[in-house]
Amino acid sequence: MTYAAETTILILILTIPDPIGDIATPSSLVTRPLRRHESRRKSYEPYGGYAPSAKRSSRKLPVMLQFHGGGWVAGGSDSAANDFFCRRIAKVCDVIVLAVGYRLAPENRYPAAFEDGVKVLNWLGKQANLADCCKSLGNNRRVNGVELKKLNVQGHIVDAFGASMVEPWLAAHADPSRCVLLGVSCGGNIADYVARKAVEAGKLLEPVKVVAQVLMYPFFIGNNPTQSEIKLANSYFYDKSVSALAWKLFLPEKEFDFDHPAANPLAHNRSGPPLKLMPPTLTVVAEHDWMRDRAIAYAEELRKVNVDSPVLEYKDAVHEFATLDMLLKTPQAQACAEDIAIWVKKYISLRGHEFSY
Repeated sequence: MTYAAETTILILILTIPDPIGDIATPSSLVTRPLRRHESRRKSYEPYGGYAPSAKRSSRKLPVMLQFHGGGWVAGGSDSAANDFFCRRIAKVCDVIVLAVGYRLAPENRYPAAFEDGVKVLNWLGKQANLADCCKSLGNNRRVNGVELKKLNVQGHIVDAFGASMVEPWLAAHADPSRCVLLGVSCGGNIADYVARKAVEAGKLLEPVKVVAQVLMYPFFIGNNPTQSEIKLANSYFYDKSVSALAWKLFLPEKEFDFDHPAANPLAHNRSGPPLKLMPPTLTVVAEHDWMRDRAIAYAEELRKVNVDSPVLEYKDAVHEFATLDMLLKTPQAQACAEDIAIWVKKYISLRGHEFSY
């Protein structure tokens, strides 16, 4: 799929778990389509998704932004494997999952995918702010001397800001102050970038607050190879030579460098906030993945500056083992989802955690 130069297509799958039913059955998640959103040069196109059933309580759920993998040039938020993974994570973590479809290379090279990740975070904030406008107008339904009927109040706000900008069900069920980022493979690079931008924005993002991030076998690389990059260069499923080609297709030709800030999180030329200000970061790695050591090294650097950054390493596992479980059927995949849920729930509980960043 290619994208016109003047249009960014973001496909959002909004996944809300139903507390009743098994993850494998359709009854466990109910669908809710997204409407089309348009602004000056950007659009959000509906794919479809999941919304609360009538049986769900009125409590609001944390939000998780999920960035799929695919080596910058492939994959999609709407793939069967990614949909299966999002359903599983939504259920075990009890969160709303927004699976983000970002622009792909080589038609759209760096920084397109990173910019799309930040735009979705800003879009989430706008949804919450527009919902507040709806509430305010709902309390005073006279606009320009005209009394609005209750059913038309929300429509008036929609018209004022642009057609179909408000997703009322998202405002009703999502708590953006408990936002978690989850990135898979190259999506982990995007998640880490978005986390840095969230730190830089600070209160400007309110009511959105990134409270944690999960990096699943992130697509990190560097000019100086690690032990796992040497030993597992020809590893199962996704070897290093293929990965090098993916980076050549993603980075602008004049910027190609394995120590590019998008590729190496510990590169000397990496800009952004100090590591000590980063949100809590969970890193998932696989034993037979050449990317393992660099991901672990990044987690260790975060720990050195007192950021909660544990590493979950799964034996006899390969790259994408948990997110391609629909195809690979590995016993570690369900365990990984449950382990992620245990850690994430520490930061999305309603106990009023305070963060320094």
